[in-house]
Amino acid sequence: MGLKWTDSLDIAIELYEKYPEQDPTRINFMDLRDKVIALEEFDDDPKRSGERILEAIQAAWIEEAE
Repeated sequence: MGLKWTDSLDIAIELYEKYPEQDPTRINFMDLRDKVIALEEFDDDPKRSGERILEAIQAAWIEEAE
């Protein structure tokens, strides 16, 4: 079972581990979306992402990076 857009915390953990040099406070939503879709575990419709979902993922990633 892969990651879905609603798995914001799990996605954030994966992003934190895969992109340790990335400052999550300085990423735009298009780049964030591309990084999520590129995750090996990601298994959801790329078209289902939206601003609220990306905000939740970014917020969780910021928290994970602290």
